[in-house]
Amino acid sequence: MRRLGLLLIVLFIPVLADAQDTSFSRMDVFDLEWVASPQISPDGAHIVYERRGMDVMEDQRTSKLWLMEADGSNHVKLTDRDVSESSPRWSPDGSQIAYIGGTEDDGAQIFIHTLEPRSNVQHTQLDNSPSGLAWSPDGTHLSFTMHVDAEAPQLVEPPEAPEGADWADPPRVENRLNHEQDGSGIRPFGHTHLFVVRADANGGPPRQLTDGDYDHSGPAAWTADGSALIVSGNRHDDAEREYRNSELYRVALNDGSITPLTDRFGPDYAPRTSPDGETIAYLGYDDEVQTYQLTRLYTMNPDGSDVQAVDTGLERSINSFVWDEEGTGFYVQYDDEGVSHLAHIAADGTVTDAATDLGGTAVGRPYTGSADFSVADDGTIAINQSSPYRPAELAVTARSQDATRLTDLNGALMEQRTLGQVEAMRYTSTEDGRELQGWVVTPPDYDPDRTYPLLVEIHGGPIGHYGPHFAPEIQLYAAAGYVVFYPNARGSTSYGAEFGNLLKNDFSGGEYQDIMDGVNELVEDGTVSEDSLYVTGGSAGGTSAAWITGQTDRFQAAAIQKPVINWISKTLAADNYYAYANYRYPGQPWQNPMDYWDVSPISLMESVNTPSLVIVGQEDLRTPTWEAKQWYHGLKLRGVDAMYVEMPGSYHFIANRPSQLISKVDHVLAWFERYR
Repeated sequence: MRRLGLLLIVLFIPVLADAQDTSFSRMDVFDLEWVASPQISPDGAHIVYERRGMDVMEDQRTSKLWLMEADGSNHVKLTDRDVSESSPRWSPDGSQIAYIGGTEDDGAQIFIHTLEPRSNVQHTQLDNSPSGLAWSPDGTHLSFTMHVDAEAPQLVEPPEAPEGADWADPPRVENRLNHEQDGSGIRPFGHTHLFVVRADANGGPPRQLTDGDYDHSGPAAWTADGSALIVSGNRHDDAEREYRNSELYRVALNDGSITPLTDRFGPDYAPRTSPDGETIAYLGYDDEVQTYQLTRLYTMNPDGSDVQAVDTGLERSINSFVWDEEGTGFYVQYDDEGVSHLAHIAADGTVTDAATDLGGTAVGRPYTGSADFSVADDGTIAINQSSPYRPAELAVTARSQDATRLTDLNGALMEQRTLGQVEAMRYTSTEDGRELQGWVVTPPDYDPDRTYPLLVEIHGGPIGHYGPHFAPEIQLYAAAGYVVFYPNARGSTSYGAEFGNLLKNDFSGGEYQDIMDGVNELVEDGTVSEDSLYVTGGSAGGTSAAWITGQTDRFQAAAIQKPVINWISKTLAADNYYAYANYRYPGQPWQNPMDYWDVSPISLMESVNTPSLVIVGQEDLRTPTWEAKQWYHGLKLRGVDAMYVEMPGSYHFIANRPSQLISKVDHVLAWFERYR
């Protein structure tokens, strides 16, 4: 039997010879830590970052701020607070760090930490949580966005209950199109607006700069003279239905006047002012009403004139960017074939690689997560960087230089664990001959002379992708003795616009053959056994897993997690129901019901014979419980062996709480073991 080719070259190769003969286990999840939002000081001397982890007693994810010098020395916790801390931002002179921190009584608030003399002060008493912090150029003010509450509508005036009576709560009355949000439930009435607050010792209450029935998103960009802010928002009359649309607006601080700077159908966001104040750069695209669209980098004059698309030559979506230290070029972060990259684009268009393997914060499944970076005035770059064998660590680099890792948050754990080895796999589609990519993870004690059961793990989205990132769920599957295959089938991002749009009007079934082509290759080369195939996936991956069982009986068992089973009921009732008509399928469900039905797994129910576990979060609003129940009830009515698992209190991100990540994996493995 031949081994899979193309072994990945990774940043952190585990020293397996020194490791104990112990595989990664479920309680190891609570020992994982990872780096997010590394922020380097303007002079390049210090780095502050979010140190995220898992609290075994509270069963929740944690985030605390840590500080170190840029050479890795003096690594200390920023404050002595034992609450959530996030979103650190250096003041222009590097003497202070503004961040968002939890409090016992006031919820999330803005704090300002001063380095010398050391102090940490709660700076606001806001009604709701702030986000999108940005310092003014002179360091005297901070801008942020925050939801402003409004009264809920009432259709009738209820009678007054007698004193001491125990009446039911009044009914909830709704008049909004977008009124629910997965993860938080019913959206509060009101809108998100732009604020500014003094950042010096004089303090004072924040000042609201925008109003009206419109939403805005930060962080905003200050103009060079500090007289105005550039903010993204949708202030169109039909904003509620134009959910993808947004413009950039100039908001004057002296009188609050708002001037639109862009005017096209499509999103415009993430504005950044050049160091000389002469140019605004931002991200966006012309909405062509298709499934996947590349996000591009643009520049314009401060008054909105002379809009130019920056030719990156990458043909990949630009996820984030900053101006370079000269103020003439850019650092851009993008994903290519499952891997997150950082590149420098000079004024003449020259592209230079700056770093790779960014991200690694999506601890669960092998998504990239937040690929974060920041750049000092001297060109030193702070990044989070990962590998298949480590969650994100902190590193520094510069143009055309190798990255230097500064932290080893997971070293003590990983040195004692033998992990499954991750290899890239390239294969050819039998559908159209195009090259496809996936990754194969072998058990820690892998013997090339043995044949193993195969577990196929399908990513969600489907507009998304997996990559060579550490994923405890994948390692737990491998430790249980499975070869794990996770493909980036057609429709995945990081392969260009054409590849991402191959699923338009063709999901769920379009990627079926891509997945099966990978399975066939692994079976044919003897890596896995034909009679020991298993399939799982979450969200769009769960939808695909269900679709697969309607097309073939080759899999011994399936674990279908938080799926879409019926695109008609999903599109009209889930929290993001407005995102599908015309972009995924032609027209609304009542206009073209068969276009929706024909790509719904429920249309294949009569052909399904695969024993299936169905898993969903009790509070899931993205793929609500009734989607999973349709599949489960259909299987039971047909006499197919099935079980239904509902995670209490969990929303679409089932694995948000560490114990639920473990429970999800445990249930998948227990179900598959019944059929091994």
